[in-house]
Amino acid sequence: MRSALFNVYYWVLSIFYGLSAALSALLPGRRPIAFALRLYSQRMIWALRVFAGVRIELKGQENLPQGAFILAAKHHSWGDGFVMFAHVDNLSFVTGDHLEKFPLVGAILKKFGAIVVDSCGGPEARRALSQSAAQVAAEGRRILIYPEGHLAAPGERFRYRTGVYHMSRDFNLPVVPVATNLGCFWRQMEKKKTPGQATIEFLPPIAPGLSKAQFMATMEAAIETRTNELIAQARGEPVKPSVLVEWNGRKNVKSVPASTPASV
Repeated sequence: MRSALFNVYYWVLSIFYGLSAALSALLPGRRPIAFALRLYSQRMIWALRVFAGVRIELKGQENLPQGAFILAAKHHSWGDGFVMFAHVDNLSFVTGDHLEKFPLVGAILKKFGAIVVDSCGGPEARRALSQSAAQVAAEGRRILIYPEGHLAAPGERFRYRTGVYHMSRDFNLPVVPVATNLGCFWRQMEKKKTPGQATIEFLPPIAPGLSKAQFMATMEAAIETRTNELIAQARGEPVKPSVLVEWNGRKNVKSVPASTPASV
């Protein structure tokens, strides 16, 4: 029943704020649409606590640098983005071009200053990511990116993509890894929610200057290790290494300790 109440509220609020954002896109500047998105995110977190019984504990805010930086976050749930936009000021985000197929969304993304890239990835997508991120970085905004490119179930991981490394190198920005166990309570896009306290944690930033291999290994180890610890706390179980999975068919291919980086 609690999940059903939240889901009804979710869609009603999403439609209302979607229309509000579309109208805000007609106004000059980015501020009106950014305000609408932040308010929407705050209302969603409130509803998640009140209707679904899922409380959010945010940790590690002292690790957020002043000025521009990149958030490289584990992506367990649709709820992840709400937490980021409700608590991090002046935030843009990287998203796949699949969102542009929804009515009005393309115009909203453009006005908000989202960095839209080809969901299939590859060298062309990486170049587009760097070009689109240039303006965002020049304006001193923070950038949210999900390095795996997909929603992962708790205990799973996908191959980490290198776009975040190229942005950090190109714009000389620190990268803040973000760990989460929100998927234990709101898994991916599922309608069912499990009451409890979820934790999202900002980890110590990674300074620019590392080689690509060093950066990717450091980032992945930080995110996966802490995420696995948070999952174990939520479930009351021993810490287990995450499992590398394929996107096509979501077939488990092998079990690898989180400290072992995926191929780059």
